Amino acid sequence: MSGHSKWHNIQAKKGKTDAARGKIFTKIGREIAVCVKQGGSDPNVNSKLKDIITKAKQNNMPNDNIERSIKKAAGELGSVNYEAITYEGYGVGGSAVIVECLTDNKNRTAGDVRHAFDKHGGSMGSNGCVSYLFKRKGSVIVVDVKDTETLMLDAIEAGAIDVFEDEDSVEIITEANEHGKMQEALEKKGYNVVSAETALIPDLYVDLSEEQEGKFQRMVDALEDLDDVQEVYHNVNLKEEE
Repeated sequence: MSGHSKWHNIQAKKGKTDAARGKIFTKIGREIAVCVKQGGSDPNVNSKLKDIITKAKQNNMPNDNIERSIKKAAGELGSVNYEAITYEGYGVGGSAVIVECLTDNKNRTAGDVRHAFDKHGGSMGSNGCVSYLFKRKGSVIVVDVKDTETLMLDAIEAGAIDVFEDEDSVEIITEANEHGKMQEALEKKGYNVVSAETALIPDLYVDLSEEQEGKFQRMVDALEDLDDVQEVYHNVNLKEEE
């Protein structure tokens, strides 16, 4: 996701219908299930679970749902085994796309993802075909910034490696496992952090025509709407607000 469109994506997710919001909760529930099985149910020990809980709250997932998902994953109801699988491919205009999934049926997921690519002018590629264009980093989104220059200095002092200023937000890029420390440092200084997570950040962004961008956005929407898809990353510099 482009540093200039990430906050709009977050806003769009928060503004989804109840049905779409339920899908987001289901996706987060899967993440919790995998995370608890791998590292335990205590977020004070399992830092990845702590990140997912933060993400759940950012998406307005009720505390009862979060606690129920953790207990379900740790207890007798956590019998479904989800496997993490990543697909890579191309969108219109030679754009690069990475799709991260959690699935209990790889054949179903592969077919659904391939269909979403094909239907919107894209194509699914082999593993490694575009992943070299991305690097795993931390992404921290801050809003209601009164003094951007001071924020940038505070972020650099806390270990930021890049900063993107947008019309209504600032995205701070950190090393892959440093987003939690950045969030804590900025919140101590009174900044309004609305998102802190790891993300695949492209080395370079590509621009599409207005027509291509619309087609590309429809492909991303179709991918994100799939139950097994957790995240969609790309290198398109989206100019339109969702």
